[in-house]
Amino acid sequence: MENMPKTEHEWRQALTPEQFHVLRQKGTEPAFSGKFHDHHATGTYVCAGCKTPLFHSSAKFDSGTGWPSFFQPVNQDNIDLREDTSWFMVRTEVLCKVCGGHLGHVFPDGPPPTGLRYCINSLSLDFRPEP
Repeated sequence: MENMPKTEHEWRQALTPEQFHVLRQKGTEPAFSGKFHDHHATGTYVCAGCKTPLFHSSAKFDSGTGWPSFFQPVNQDNIDLREDTSWFMVRTEVLCKVCGGHLGHVFPDGPPPTGLRYCINSLSLDFRPEP
């Protein structure tokens, strides 16, 4: 899905090569390498591609997986979920609804109240701290 009318060249200009690989080519960062893996400030995590609010820090938890994990998005209308059958697995991919950027995957092994674990690449996120 591509709701923002940007060409591949424009995306390459707007993002770092690493962000482009994750957001536009559905890549992933190595576990425990992302800047938001062990991040504990209060605020909102937004899409690195279009700045859409995605997750609030109050929904973040340490899953032990090496990626930022959240039990719910800020607004379900800000994300899209799609079946992903790559790598000989069936998973649920999480995308930004506004720009179509790949964020990560969601799994049914998270904490209450949702039981979900949104496993998100730091490279797909920016952070807006609360004042």
